Amino acid sequence: MNEQEVSVAEINRLYDRLFREAEGTGYHLNADVEFTKQLIKSLVINERRYGYRVCPCRLASGDKQNDLDIICPCDYRDLDLNEYEACYCALYVSEAVIRGEKKAGSIPERRPPPAERQREMREKGRKPTDLPLPVWRCRVCGYLCAREQPPEVCPICTAKKDRFEWFI
Repeated sequence: MNEQEVSVAEINRLYDRLFREAEGTGYHLNADVEFTKQLIKSLVINERRYGYRVCPCRLASGDKQNDLDIICPCDYRDLDLNEYEACYCALYVSEAVIRGEKKAGSIPERRPPPAERQREMREKGRKPTDLPLPVWRCRVCGYLCAREQPPEVCPICTAKKDRFEWFI
């Protein structure tokens, strides 16, 4: 099976999982199930291609460290939901969209250009020396914890350890 061949069962399993996780944490998948399953198919393809589920609507570099901000759910999801009622690819939508009170509109790209992302990564690499423990932030939900290493799984949103960033 090549990376373009994704079974309906595989798409349905991931859809069910993402739906449960979204609803369980106060988020909502797009109610257009056919559209949503096409996005999920692209997530599966990207996971096969890169080894992680990068946003289907953005160009990935193939370097996980460089792409951490666009691994679904991306770092920009909440900002987009709050301002535009949907995330960039429209996989996630707001409660108001689900209820039919609002429509999701066009969403501008929030992701900084590569040079700016590289500068931000270098800046975040500087650690203060006056704190006894580093503070880690979950890039998905914002959970903060002070410990030597980030948790293996976020206790709030279940994101894996690699979705944490050194915060302060």
